[in-house]
Amino acid sequence: MARGKLRIYLGAAPGVGKTYAMLAEAHRRIERGTDCVVAFVEHHGRPRTEVMLHGLEQVPRRRLEYRGAVFGEMDVDAVLRRAPAVALVDELAHTNVPGSRNAKRWQDVAELLAAGIDVISTVNIQHLESLGDVVESITGVRQRETVPDEVVRRADQIELVDMSPQALRRRMAHGNIYQPDKVDAALSNYFRPGNLTALRELALLWVADRVDEYLNEYRSEHRVSRIWGSRERIVVGLTGGPEGRTLIRRAARLAEKGAGGEVLAVYISRSDGLTSASPKELAVQRTLVEDLGGTFHHVVGDDIPAALLDFARGVNATQIVLGSSRRKAWQYVFGPGVGATVARDSGPDLDVHIVTHEEVAKGRGLPVARGGRLGRARILWGWAVGLAGPAVLAVLLNAVDLGLANDMLLFLAVTVAAALLGGLLPALASAAFGSLLLNYFYTPPLHRLTIADPKNIVAIAIFFGVGMAVASVVDLAARRTHQAARLRAESEILSFLAGNVLRGETGLEELLERVRETFAMESAALLERESDVAPWTCAGRAGLGPPLERPEDADVDMPVGDHMALALTGRVLPAADRRVLAAFAAQAAVVLDRRRLQEEADQARALAEGNRIRTALLAAVSHDLRTPLAGIKAAVSSLRSDDVAWSEEDQAELLEGIEEGADRLDHLVGNLLDMSRLQTGTVTPLIREIDVDEVVPMALGGVPEGSVDLEVPETLPMVAVDPGLLERSVANLVENAVKYSPRGRRVLVSASAIADRVEVRVVDRGPGVPDEAKDRIFEPFQRYGDAPRGAGVGLGLAVARGFAEAMGGTLNAEDTPGGGLTMVLSLRAAGSHAESPGTGTDITEPERQAL
Repeated sequence: MARGKLRIYLGAAPGVGKTYAMLAEAHRRIERGTDCVVAFVEHHGRPRTEVMLHGLEQVPRRRLEYRGAVFGEMDVDAVLRRAPAVALVDELAHTNVPGSRNAKRWQDVAELLAAGIDVISTVNIQHLESLGDVVESITGVRQRETVPDEVVRRADQIELVDMSPQALRRRMAHGNIYQPDKVDAALSNYFRPGNLTALRELALLWVADRVDEYLNEYRSEHRVSRIWGSRERIVVGLTGGPEGRTLIRRAARLAEKGAGGEVLAVYISRSDGLTSASPKELAVQRTLVEDLGGTFHHVVGDDIPAALLDFARGVNATQIVLGSSRRKAWQYVFGPGVGATVARDSGPDLDVHIVTHEEVAKGRGLPVARGGRLGRARILWGWAVGLAGPAVLAVLLNAVDLGLANDMLLFLAVTVAAALLGGLLPALASAAFGSLLLNYFYTPPLHRLTIADPKNIVAIAIFFGVGMAVASVVDLAARRTHQAARLRAESEILSFLAGNVLRGETGLEELLERVRETFAMESAALLERESDVAPWTCAGRAGLGPPLERPEDADVDMPVGDHMALALTGRVLPAADRRVLAAFAAQAAVVLDRRRLQEEADQARALAEGNRIRTALLAAVSHDLRTPLAGIKAAVSSLRSDDVAWSEEDQAELLEGIEEGADRLDHLVGNLLDMSRLQTGTVTPLIREIDVDEVVPMALGGVPEGSVDLEVPETLPMVAVDPGLLERSVANLVENAVKYSPRGRRVLVSASAIADRVEVRVVDRGPGVPDEAKDRIFEPFQRYGDAPRGAGVGLGLAVARGFAEAMGGTLNAEDTPGGGLTMVLSLRAAGSHAESPGTGTDITEPERQAL
């Protein structure tokens, strides 16, 4: 069955019209004859949205009871049985009520897609998992309901539902989003113009990045090499010289002038070595460009202008920034230079900026990478000099008689020049051609290819031999230089690579991206399989090339052991490059192994922590739970004994002991269960608005009467909490405070409002806790000081802090002035608390309650 397609309407904030646009799309599809149903849509009491539901088939919701309340969730099984062509599922980031088929709604959507059902859904930008910290820094609200970015990125279509902050605030003022009594508070808090503008920018930039990914995939699939200036991308060409910092800063300023500008710094090293750059300077420049928000790339290429232009066109750049040449005037006789060549060959779609700097015309401050293979232009010049030089020289010497010895020296000079420029073959051709011209024009008998004087034969032979020797020496020097430089390049690349890997600075994807850039490939992938007959799977990949099912499908296949291979697509590499590629492949295997070992280590740590918890639980059961059981058993045995006639007072005392022991057991077991829930991550708070004075008095039922003074004003703002979790937290705090308070000294429980938070303080006059132990007392199974074994298993404070953090609050310990300990439970007021699981809406608590 073909997988269904996912379409997402993305908005910057509640109320921009995502659900309305989704319902409008459903009506359009139904008019075209598409089988479309509403799997789950929440109109939030908005009249216009509710009207759009008319005429659409709605799958009945599944009713679930949780903590005394009934909630409606999407019935995944019913939708699958109905099997429509298209299903509308609102609020992709929603957390389902406990007892649902899946924990998250996006997991429900994944099941529908797997069943071949197309899904249309909605999500706000603040619910993307990667943007949680950014959104909290902007709005002060931590989003508790999130959806992984990859789920949204994999959508077949993402449509931005945009609205200006002013228009959205007008909609809010007209009552089209919230109820009238919530409008004023919402406009002055969450829906402030600054908040909405920042969220809108996040949404626009995120969608722009996604569109950019689509564009790169399209250009790669269709082999588009021409630059499309969809956004400003500025490539900075670095040489490793000190002027690079100036170029990077200049490029950053250019990028700031255009929205969404991007800076890509690239250093192109010759395949014959990294001799023209300082690794230390390159590292400084890399740090600088990354600090300015750009990226650094390292590419290998013998023809630097061509490699730079290929890189720029490959990343769809619009501008190139280069520095003015450091060469002196006389050095231009060897060519126009990189800057002039890039400007000449850039074409109409690339702007080239030549930036002046302090190193202009001061000469190369770094060693020049000569050697290597003789370039094409140099070889052509060698052939031109080797063939045309003797002919031109013969014409000139026909007009002047210098004698045979001088003529030979001049022809030998031309041969040496050809050897220096073009190497062995042009020099041999020059020597042979020059010998023929010397014999024909200048050796008696003239104008004949015979030699009368044997001495002239020796002279011409020596001339030819010297020419061959010089050519051989030049060619050998070039080859040796190339080999030495290449080995140096390989050693520096491998040293840099090994250093990064050993320091743990390179992940598998980053390493594969470096492989791709180093060898100028389209994609790189690490494939593996479990056995010789098992199918290949991709452990990691980089680049935009087509996915590979087998290493044999790639242009380059580098085996790593028996069941792993590094596969590259783009071009066939020469044999000389495979040695470095083999090192990259081995390092990739090491990185993969290290990542898996890290995952196993994390699992081992989790198991060790679980074992520690279980060991502590067993210790608690062995003594702390046995003690009240022993007391209860002794009291019951005494009451049942026929040997003693108990008075009414004695019976009452024994029964009271039984009741106290049972209460103590109930409390211990409750804390053990709560700690188990916290350790396994199954605590899902059901956030509701409630007054503190409704919850705190209920938490005092387990302490002796008259041991607590309560000061909770009725004028405090409401808090957004789970009432059950708050009650348990306060109860544990009060019980702990009463346990350590001196006889006759009451515990004070007070509450006050500070800014956007409500603080509940539990104050005792006990011995207190030193500063170094204040955090340790909140760890499980920790009891401070000389607390007897019967004082509990040390879970009360750990459970209290765990529940507080689950509700978005904090719990800390402070010294009580005059002696003692104060527990400060800080809770978010209803106007500033993000939505918690189980609320069943696409908006946060502060949004719904006007923050």
